Amino acid sequence: MNIFNNIESEVRRYCRAFPTIFTKAEGYKVIDQNGKRYIDFFSGSGSLNYGHNNPAMKQKLLEYISENGIVQGLDMATDAKRNFLKQFYDIILKKRNMDYKLQFPGPTGTNAVEAALKLVRKVTGRNNIACFTNSFHGMTLGALSVSFNASKKVTDKDAMTKFSVTMPFDGFFGEEYNSLNYIENYLKISRAKSDLPAAFILETIQCEGGINIATTGWLRELEKILKAYEVLLIIDDIQAGCGRTGTFFSFETSEIKPDIICLSKSLSGYGLPLALVLIKPELDVWQPGEHSGTFRGNNLAFVTATEALNYWKNNEFSDTIRIKSNIIPQRLSDLVKKYPEIHGKVRGRGFLWGFESNLKNFSVQVARDAFQAGLLIETAGPKNQVLKLMPPLITDEKGLNAGLDILQECLMRNYRKEL
Repeated sequence: MNIFNNIESEVRRYCRAFPTIFTKAEGYKVIDQNGKRYIDFFSGSGSLNYGHNNPAMKQKLLEYISENGIVQGLDMATDAKRNFLKQFYDIILKKRNMDYKLQFPGPTGTNAVEAALKLVRKVTGRNNIACFTNSFHGMTLGALSVSFNASKKVTDKDAMTKFSVTMPFDGFFGEEYNSLNYIENYLKISRAKSDLPAAFILETIQCEGGINIATTGWLRELEKILKAYEVLLIIDDIQAGCGRTGTFFSFETSEIKPDIICLSKSLSGYGLPLALVLIKPELDVWQPGEHSGTFRGNNLAFVTATEALNYWKNNEFSDTIRIKSNIIPQRLSDLVKKYPEIHGKVRGRGFLWGFESNLKNFSVQVARDAFQAGLLIETAGPKNQVLKLMPPLITDEKGLNAGLDILQECLMRNYRKEL
């Protein structure tokens, strides 16, 4: 590891949580240079929903490269982009009766958020953006400005608060308090002062924030309130989208229709960088080149993303996710009952689950032990108090149970330390 310690910046993060050198991966399994095998409940922080080196996507990619397909095309028209646009329209938009224009910003999730923030300000002529407690939207300055506690990550704290305001997420003050009352009162006062925000930006499931879930009723009522005040709604589906919750979009069961949707992470299906902003047609007021960038369309990612969309041609894949995902909450709930002193809480949906303990550093230590035992899992939440389970969607029941067995063993070991 000396070359990394000596040459690479101190900013690196995940290599500290998983201190080994990885060499190979397939499906839900990863291998390091010593031949040690790991079960992956991390999925590249949500960028590998279809597993490592998905064979169908790999084959399409190899064929495209061998035929000298366009790799760098800026935002020019290419076969790869045309195929992706058609596939996305036919399989995702048309089947859901969704009417959106597609914008390719820079290739990462935070690029999609930056484009969305810039656009809603242009459309409305207003600067303020409302975000939510425990939200996270990326590491560029604009995205950080609408992320909770982002001032801890930058030195220019004034830039973090100048054009943003934080609203309480669903359940933030407890189940007995309806945060929508606070939001509506804020909008009422803001309208009286001619100071309405341009938009609200929202994760329907806050992943980095600790697997906090917005209920269907809350989402529908929020959409209704924002429409009444002519405030736009941006859904950040970067980590919870692309099938992570069992449906392609995390908000599908609520039947809301966001003004703008941000996608990235597993959009390419293969771990290649690709981001997308879905815009209601009447909001697509960009002038040519007004939001530019060299890597606004990763053609290699278009190839694998087009293949990945085949998973969504019918309900078969969603059904398998739904059936297999029942294993996770059942096993986690059993652990809560078995080890009451942990004060565990379980929440999630699909293949996105959190196991929370209010014991100091408990979840962090469990994650460390899990790595040593052959399981990749990370923590989330403001105090890293939540173990975040994100297995690839293609993980079979054997893999899920094997990973959960390791997790149970590590929980038990640390539980005994607490006694």
